[in-house]
Amino acid sequence: MLTIRNLLPGDVDSAIALQSRVYPTIPPFREEQFANLLEIFPRGQFAAVLDGRLVGIAISLVIVWERYSLHHTWASITNDGNFDTHNADFGHTLYGAEVCVSPDERGHGIGHALYEARRNLCRAMNLKRIIAGGRLSGYARHATKLTPGDYAKRVIWGELYDPALRFQLDEGFDYCGILHGYLPTDEESLGNASLIVWLNREYDPSRPTQLPGKDFP
Repeated sequence: MLTIRNLLPGDVDSAIALQSRVYPTIPPFREEQFANLLEIFPRGQFAAVLDGRLVGIAISLVIVWERYSLHHTWASITNDGNFDTHNADFGHTLYGAEVCVSPDERGHGIGHALYEARRNLCRAMNLKRIIAGGRLSGYARHATKLTPGDYAKRVIWGELYDPALRFQLDEGFDYCGILHGYLPTDEESLGNASLIVWLNREYDPSRPTQLPGKDFP
């Protein structure tokens, strides 16, 4: 049985091991980074548990999007992974800083469930949108012939398949352009990511942003 709940301190070792398996060329978060996340915004960190095993995580912040350019990097928007850019008092954007799912457990709807948890959080907090940089995990194989932008367009048109971007499009996100140098250590994407956004159609500008109640998620 798949369960989505908030990430707990006892999940950290398993989360680090999961990141290392899913993204072998990208350094996993350190223990202190997870500790910072669980201190500043515990409601924004999700764990997917299948039959008692941690099989996926989703890491999120609330940011003041207007402070960042359309050409930001993962390091700039998270302050090099310190995550002190989180600002729930003035921010109206939920930023997806990380998602990973065990490759051994695909086909159980884990990624969809984690994305749905984020959407529910966005609605519950009355935030305007979710924004993320989605790594173009298949780009390196086409880099000699296509620019990152051309590659993304061909994925959108259905001429090429990129597992990350196709999944995000199917989850209702819109493609907004390329983030060059987003993750410089990512060999599969050569550092390139797609800027994606999901708009909260239930956002009410007359209501304040607020943390969800105790029964969430």
